[in-house]
Amino acid sequence: MAIIFVDNKKYNVNQSDNLLKACLSSGINIPYFCWHPILGSIGACRQCAVTKYNNKEDTIGQLVMSCMTPVVDGAIISTHDDMSNNFRKGIIELLMINHPHDCPVCEEGGSCHLQDMTVMTSHIIRRYRFSKRTHKNQYLGPFINHEMNRCISCYRCIRYYKDYSDGKDLGVFGIGKNVYFGRLEDGFLKSEFSGNLVEVCPTGVFTDKTYSKRYNRKWDMQYSPSVCQHCSLGCNVSIGEKFGKICRVENRYHNSLNHYFLCDMGRFSYDYSNVSTRLKNPIYRYQNHEQTFLNVDETIKKVSQKLKISSKIIGIGSCRASVENNFALQKLVGIENFSIGVLKKEHECLMLIKSILKCGQIHIPTLREIENYDTIFILGEDITQTSPLIALSIRQCMKKDSKARVSFKDIPIWHSEAIKNSSINRNNKLFIMNIDKSALDDISDESYFSSISDQISIGIEVYRYLKNDFKDNTILTQQAINFSKKVAQALISSKRPLLISGSHSHNADFIKISFNIAKILKDQGKDSGLILLSSSANSLGVSLLGGLSIEEIIDKVMLKKVNQIIILENDLYRYLPESIVDTVFKLSRFTIVIDHISTRTLKKADMAIPACNSFEQSGTVVNYEGRAQRFFQVYEAKFYGKNRCVLASWRWLHVLYCQLYKKNVHWLSLDNVISDISSQFFDFKELKNVSPTSDFKILKQKLARSPHRISGRTAMYSNINIHEPKQPQDVDTMFSFSMEGCQNISDYSTYIPFSWKPGWNSSQAWNKFKKIDHGHYGRILFKKSEGSLLPYYKLESQVVQKFEKSEYLIVPYYILFCNNELSQESPVVKENILISIGIMNVTDANKLSITSGSTIEFLCLNQIFVIKIRLSDKFQQGQLGLPLGIPNFPFFLADQKIKVLRKIIT
Repeated sequence: MAIIFVDNKKYNVNQSDNLLKACLSSGINIPYFCWHPILGSIGACRQCAVTKYNNKEDTIGQLVMSCMTPVVDGAIISTHDDMSNNFRKGIIELLMINHPHDCPVCEEGGSCHLQDMTVMTSHIIRRYRFSKRTHKNQYLGPFINHEMNRCISCYRCIRYYKDYSDGKDLGVFGIGKNVYFGRLEDGFLKSEFSGNLVEVCPTGVFTDKTYSKRYNRKWDMQYSPSVCQHCSLGCNVSIGEKFGKICRVENRYHNSLNHYFLCDMGRFSYDYSNVSTRLKNPIYRYQNHEQTFLNVDETIKKVSQKLKISSKIIGIGSCRASVENNFALQKLVGIENFSIGVLKKEHECLMLIKSILKCGQIHIPTLREIENYDTIFILGEDITQTSPLIALSIRQCMKKDSKARVSFKDIPIWHSEAIKNSSINRNNKLFIMNIDKSALDDISDESYFSSISDQISIGIEVYRYLKNDFKDNTILTQQAINFSKKVAQALISSKRPLLISGSHSHNADFIKISFNIAKILKDQGKDSGLILLSSSANSLGVSLLGGLSIEEIIDKVMLKKVNQIIILENDLYRYLPESIVDTVFKLSRFTIVIDHISTRTLKKADMAIPACNSFEQSGTVVNYEGRAQRFFQVYEAKFYGKNRCVLASWRWLHVLYCQLYKKNVHWLSLDNVISDISSQFFDFKELKNVSPTSDFKILKQKLARSPHRISGRTAMYSNINIHEPKQPQDVDTMFSFSMEGCQNISDYSTYIPFSWKPGWNSSQAWNKFKKIDHGHYGRILFKKSEGSLLPYYKLESQVVQKFEKSEYLIVPYYILFCNNELSQESPVVKENILISIGIMNVTDANKLSITSGSTIEFLCLNQIFVIKIRLSDKFQQGQLGLPLGIPNFPFFLADQKIKVLRKIIT
């Protein structure tokens, strides 16, 4: 720590920071543009000038750029003297010369960093009266608008896109005042993290195109802190809503996880909540296929009558439903009749992951901690497509050793250009095993492409090498053996090795191998880490509740041990053959489906019940590291239509439970549900400490969901009522709806619904929070083991797969947006991205006269599948890669062999 004096006040600051960050963190306003807490400093905009004095007797001082000036103990600074004020005012006038007068129509208006800084520097009159420089805008895809005329050349976009996320299709062109930031030609931005340009850019050059469709000024929306529902990482987001529609998703700072960035899937896939086809009232379908809409009371009465005449009820839960919703279903049907909603192979993977996390032997690093490992080995996961922000952290890891090496050269860590110029060579290592090329291959030391069985054999070979168990391997090729030795030697040489695997390959051996390698490295004295990924936001959470696989439940149905089914937020057609699901519906006397998206399963149900999604209810999910996090309701669905019968799933299920077992309704709020879970499950004993209860208040007020300057509600809701409607009461959380409640929650910044500080309306307001309480960023459910430890798993090399002529093994592969059930329902994804494309080896394709873009069909389990094909020279022969989980390609296809495959001639 160091002591500095700013405007005659004393401050204790971090000595490793630059002067700008130190001042911002202390609550001092200094305007800036090019600096970013992650991207560092380049001193391009000259906006952060302050006056620095040599000592107390110095009355003149010298002008310095605070972003390029290190903190020195005892430094004396002035931010409001005439010299620095006039300099900053002149600089922003120059920056604004070519900027258009389009604030009233600019989508960045009201949340624009340029506006904030212009006001802060008191630049209020434009004196420039000549022609302005103009640029042609580009088409950058369905997610991002481009308005180049607003650019002030801060270089943030390029520093983020090229230097930080390693994107290659956005650059800077030109010289002098004619500098252009864009692509060589129009086209989709290829980076999985391109959406961060929207928040990185301090002006309106890059804006959210999905937000444009439902645009509102920042102060006219209602917000809530939430957790991304699209993968198992648990990134924190801020959700904005108006008139019952989700308008945008923004990053919400989390020190251990997403920090300042999101992936494009998490940022742009929210529109599934807004589709007009959503079910808003329960539907009861008669046997003659007629149907009728019911209200809440009618639905409870009808379902209760059906359930009371049967003691054979089963429930199928969901990995995309909250812990509370799954618990309510399990309580209704009993754990022996409850499925966690995945197939047997994924179920086995999740049970293994749960056991490994609960034993606590190996450290599970956060996304930020990934950056501090020196050797990373990825087994069987294409993480850029399934868990993108881990890939972004790995990219920083590969640059991190350069930063470590320059520290002894007295180069500060925030000096962006100096760090960049010293990072030509790196020592950190990355090895990847996958079925095909991945987006991380460009930074890997070696990527090995082979079948899943070969990858497992290679992993076992690495483990044997680490424990000095040398045997002649007759299964692997010499190339595979060489790769195994290279990986093992790198792991032996490392100080902090990291293993990354998961359940996406539907093969539990990957998880066993990863644990064995991480464990033996730890036993050898290394600070090893292990990350085991799963397919959905709450896969780990529902597995902690315990339950059966889908196949075990289906067996009960086929054996007629049950005759009524309750399906919670799940689509059986994503998992099983169409014929099997149809048979299940026929054998079931009464099938109830509770969901918030219109799946095929919902459309087949005898009783289809609409549920709240994660924007309309509060709940808990558990991420890959065992971190339980609370997401909070953004708006009350019934406020925008009293006839809507949309409730949280746990509310529907609890009332049914009470009707069935003749109990009084006792879950009156989410706190009651959480209390029951915490008392009944040891693993969830910390669940009630994840966030404050609904009674939490500051100055006797709940926390406000909307900014204090929101427009008049009477006008906003005049289509509902010409009188100001009474706001709904939130009994589940510590938030109030609309702007009522406490706005000053700086000391509880973990829970702020939107980023804002006085004078800071843009997302840069995050940089003004001096202290963010990390203790409330969820709760890690598993502590380091103090008891019995897991032994090494027994491993056996895979038998070489032999294929008959024209026989192919189906393997799953993943495409960002496409394999995720929620993003598939988003209109922008359906229209622009969601396509079915399989992978074949070039040699296999040539035998069948198949070229890239050809359409093939194949028969599997008496069902015909049709898909377009792309060719890959890295993909192994005898395999067919399919993007399982997309419509019409269920997960049961994984590891199936097909003998009939042919090209469709059009």
